[in-house]
Amino acid sequence: MSRVEEFLTAEEEQEIVDAIIKAEKNTSGEIRVHIEAHTRLDLLDRAKEVFHFLKMDNTKEENGVLLYIAVNDRKFAIYGDKGIDKVVPNNFWDATKEGIRKDFVAGNFKEGIINGVLKAGKELEEHFPWLHGDTNELSNEISKG
Repeated sequence: MSRVEEFLTAEEEQEIVDAIIKAEKNTSGEIRVHIEAHTRLDLLDRAKEVFHFLKMDNTKEENGVLLYIAVNDRKFAIYGDKGIDKVVPNNFWDATKEGIRKDFVAGNFKEGIINGVLKAGKELEEHFPWLHGDTNELSNEISKG
């Protein structure tokens, strides 16, 4: 079994999917988690590439958020589309990343991901509230590369 497959149990993955559903419940924003083994690219460049591959840049309000994790590299990045990036406080991404990092350092990967997802969801809800007729534009499943 690969390190990507071993990173989270099936139960932990389902808890993360449940957190994504909860985080997206009151917003038109979209949140995805992508896990892969390694990247040779700059971390944020790879996150942007995955963001595009997952079609997250096609959301109506440009309000997608991707949590990208490179397991073997022991690194992660958060990437927000233009719509959310221009309305969040200046320190939002760094503060969210620091919270996740603390959980990851302690070996609490599932908790770090869930906390990051829920924090992003709260911010999305504030700036992009759910409106009648909004639909879930993207899958909530964890993608793997």
